[in-house]
Amino acid sequence: MFFKNSKWRASGTVLALLWVCWLLSFLDRMVITVALPYIAEDFQLTSTHQGLIISTFFMGYALFQIPGGMLADRFGFRKMTSIAVGFWSLFTMLTGLIFYYPLFLGVRFFFGLGEAPLPGSSYKAIATYYPKRLRGRMTSIQSTVNTLGPAFASILAAYFISVFGWRHLFVFLAIPGFVVAFLFYRLVRDNPKDNPRMSAEALQELEEDEPTVDVTAPKAKASTIFKNSLVWKAGLVWFFFDLTFWGFTSWLPSYLMNERNLSLQATGFFNALPYLVGTVAMLIGGAMSDRFKEKRRFIFAIAILVAAISLFFIIKVPSIEMALLLQCMTAFFLFLSQGIFWGIVVDILPTNQMATGSSVVNCLGSIAGVISPIVIGKLLDISGGSYATTFVYLAICLVLAGVIVPSLKTKKLGVS
Repeated sequence: MFFKNSKWRASGTVLALLWVCWLLSFLDRMVITVALPYIAEDFQLTSTHQGLIISTFFMGYALFQIPGGMLADRFGFRKMTSIAVGFWSLFTMLTGLIFYYPLFLGVRFFFGLGEAPLPGSSYKAIATYYPKRLRGRMTSIQSTVNTLGPAFASILAAYFISVFGWRHLFVFLAIPGFVVAFLFYRLVRDNPKDNPRMSAEALQELEEDEPTVDVTAPKAKASTIFKNSLVWKAGLVWFFFDLTFWGFTSWLPSYLMNERNLSLQATGFFNALPYLVGTVAMLIGGAMSDRFKEKRRFIFAIAILVAAISLFFIIKVPSIEMALLLQCMTAFFLFLSQGIFWGIVVDILPTNQMATGSSVVNCLGSIAGVISPIVIGKLLDISGGSYATTFVYLAICLVLAGVIVPSLKTKKLGVS
């Protein structure tokens, strides 16, 4: 309804373009999880080496996360988003053209480097084009890509790999990225006042909502962000959350094929279904974040603990049907929590520091993305391919996130 509402139609266009950028970023990074067994066969890799492929992306992603956010605060999210999409699309294409493993790792590193400016830039864009009362819902709409991206990636990758092979998949995915990079730069403006499609009513509400923010001269003052304990608490919650998220998403296809003995096509379907469930949960979480601002951290804690319990029992059930049910249950509460969490983050940060602050939080999640795939790969090598220990590890990480989040009391950081 926010896209049909004439008041926020221009903001809806920006959100739609951001959504497409995020979709491409998740497609480009997630198809490799389905392709991983075939890449391992081509390169003759152990589980640890496979985990390193995933983690190398996050090394680049984490390294440039905060600098990318600071650049978006200083030079605007429009330029940084356009450059980022074009840059990572180039390295998506190169992923399918490399035949030497160390060079393959280098390409994945620079691919992660290219994606790094997107999170901070996108949260800044939402904070610039929407008032605080809508940010939780708008953030959750953008974040549905976290669920739809892996779902689409599973289905797309399974089809493409079975018909054309894994290398052609990455070359194909690069093409829409170059198109979207051009469109974003052409259609989006850093300042809503420079957007001719913005309604007077929307501009007035934005001005009344945060009148002290001058989006024409954004300056990231890192000292305010880095010295605030609330940002680091949020980052720690996201670190433990992403230890589970990236471990779960990176290794679930391999688990379904190796432990549950599913075919490539069946894996594409069973891997996608929990994320489709999670899409609904993400939207519910965003709405709850806007509605229950004082209680949302406790709702997050309860939801994340339920997700941990259901995740733990996936490995325990004998039938694939029960395992799928528990996967869907895990995904529902996991992404419900995510929808709530980012509603909190965009509320506690001032708009002129949104890209830097959200990048600090997301950077810790990126570090988790470096660690978790390697840890799981190592656990699998040590256990001889058994996934029992890995699911216990993933569940414990969620419990730790749930324990920390009640201390995350929402209070707006001062603008300086």
